[in-house]
Amino acid sequence: MSAAGCGAPAQGGAVAVSETETVVSGRVVAGGAPVGGAYVRLLDSSGEFTAEVVSSPSGDFRFYAAAGTWTVRALHRTGNGQASVEATGPGVHEVEIAVA
Repeated sequence: MSAAGCGAPAQGGAVAVSETETVVSGRVVAGGAPVGGAYVRLLDSSGEFTAEVVSSPSGDFRFYAAAGTWTVRALHRTGNGQASVEATGPGVHEVEIAVA
């Protein structure tokens, strides 16, 4: 099933956020170049899987989430990587994930 088929927002482009939404957004890269087609997973503070999207051709991804500490993991045929992000409240919380 595609990310679009499961109700995930379209990846890439501008992020419109209301005053009450918390967004974890970022980019998957390898050697500084964008990585499209990576499976990007959002894990909660206990490491439990919460959501998954596929990065856009420009490596972009986004999740609408609750405030808290999140791990974002990228899986791609060229490698894997992860990063942590502290989403302290409403707004866009950026993270870059390098895969190797």
